[in-house]
Amino acid sequence: MDALIKSIRPNKPSDGKSPETRPGELDPSEFMAAAVSADQPRPSRAEAEQAVHTLLSYIGENPGREGLLDTPRRVVEAYDELYQGYHQCPAEVLNRTFGETAGYDDFVLIRDIEFTSQCEHHMMPFYGKAHIAYTPVERVVGLSKLARLTDIFARRLQTQEHLTAQIAAAIDEVLKPRGVAVLIEAEHTCMSVRGVAKHGATTFTSRFTGVFRDNPAEQQRFLSLVRGPNR
Repeated sequence: MDALIKSIRPNKPSDGKSPETRPGELDPSEFMAAAVSADQPRPSRAEAEQAVHTLLSYIGENPGREGLLDTPRRVVEAYDELYQGYHQCPAEVLNRTFGETAGYDDFVLIRDIEFTSQCEHHMMPFYGKAHIAYTPVERVVGLSKLARLTDIFARRLQTQEHLTAQIAAAIDEVLKPRGVAVLIEAEHTCMSVRGVAKHGATTFTSRFTGVFRDNPAEQQRFLSLVRGPNR
C-alpha cells in the first residue's frame, strides 16, 4: 500500500507569499497525520495472503507442504504488527503536556530507546537505539511519549535518515521547544546479511534544531551525555 509520507522537502524559493523554509525541512502536513487515509484502496486480507503464497512459490518452495500451510496467514499477521505505525497519528501521542515544571529550563534527554524498523529498499530490518532531547518552553511531554513516537515512525517502511528527521520534526512541530536533538545508531540487515555482508557495521544519523543547531556547546553537551563515561 502507498504511504502518504513524502521525501524531505527541498528548499523552495521565496515568492513573497509564504516564508522560505530551511533546506531539508519537513512539511508537517506530510507526516503528522496517520499515514493511511481511511478511504485509501487496500487489498483484502485474502489477496495479501495469496501474495505471500506466490512469493513462496517464487523462491522454489512448495506452499502446500505441512510446514507452510499457515505461513501466508502468519506473515500477514506479522505485517499488521510490524507496520502498525501507518495507522497511528504522531500528533496524538504528543498532544498532552504538563505545565508543572518548577521553572525547569534545561533540556530533557531520553537515551537508548530501542527500536526496530524496516528498510524501504529491501524490506529488511534495521534496529538500534534512538537518543532524543528537547529543551521545553514551560510545558513538557510524558517521557514514554517520545518512545512511542519513535515506534510510530519506526513501524513504517523507512530509511534511517528519514526516521531521524521525522522524529525531530514531529517534536519541533507539536511541542514548539527551543530546540530538538535526535541521534540514531542502527545496524541494517540489508547490509549485514546480504550484499556486502558486513556484520556489526553501525550507521549514525543526527538531526538538530533550534538551540542544538545554533549553539555548538549545547550540541556537544547532548552528545557527551549520550555517549556517557562508559561508552
